[in-house]
Amino acid sequence: MKIYKGWRGPQGTIVTVDDVPLDPRTDLRNFNADGFEWGYEGSGPSQLALALIADHLNAEMALKHYRDFMATIIAEIEGDEWTLTSEDIDRRAEEITIVPMDLETLLRKVRGED
Repeated sequence: MKIYKGWRGPQGTIVTVDDVPLDPRTDLRNFNADGFEWGYEGSGPSQLALALIADHLNAEMALKHYRDFMATIIAEIEGDEWTLTSEDIDRRAEEITIVPMDLETLLRKVRGED
């Protein structure tokens, strides 16, 4: 199980995974953030969400789900220090998994045709 930690210090925000600095994964997408951030929606929290998912799962999942993860998890972190385990991330990700459904499929389901 991995342990992710973040804190704000004199040098700015620092995020580690198992006590090693977390790669921001700007190779996947660069939000032009001035480092990782949390507690709101923006470029720093987006970079953090992308990096966490890429490290925990993979690049494809990170690019696909970083927005939802940022909005529902990273933006909600309060305070200057936090810790998330890989288990926490899995549990929270299950809460925000959205099954895509187009309007026609939804209407068929409402009508009981599916």
